[in-house]
Amino acid sequence: MKASVKWTDGRQFVAESGSGHSVVIDGPPDHGGRNTGPRPMEMLLMGLGACASFDVMEILEKARASVTDCVAQVEAERADAVPAVFTKIHVHFIVAGHGLKENQVKRAVALSAEKYCSASIMLAQGGVEMTHSYTIVEE
Repeated sequence: MKASVKWTDGRQFVAESGSGHSVVIDGPPDHGGRNTGPRPMEMLLMGLGACASFDVMEILEKARASVTDCVAQVEAERADAVPAVFTKIHVHFIVAGHGLKENQVKRAVALSAEKYCSASIMLAQGGVEMTHSYTIVEE
């Protein structure tokens, strides 16, 4: 897996994934940015949320659950000192569908957190306090 990050100006960069997809990453104006894209640490949280959601959806689809929507809300706390690493991250899934079984959703979230989500497991092994929860919405 590869990626490249090219500086454009100020604190703006264009990151390109090995699969050829690009995203603008920028900083706030008070740090020389123009606020034209997410911050680097926000990208980490978005990647974590996507990684965990990918697993949860795959597990629920294999269980033939009738999912109509899945949202991962990710909240993090950072250290006050430099480096301002993440100290706590909570991922809350809102899973909507028809006749969803709580044990299936609970199992999908647990398997993602404990076995499959590389991003979540890597952060936990690095000392970040990781927690997960879910809400089921009947449609």
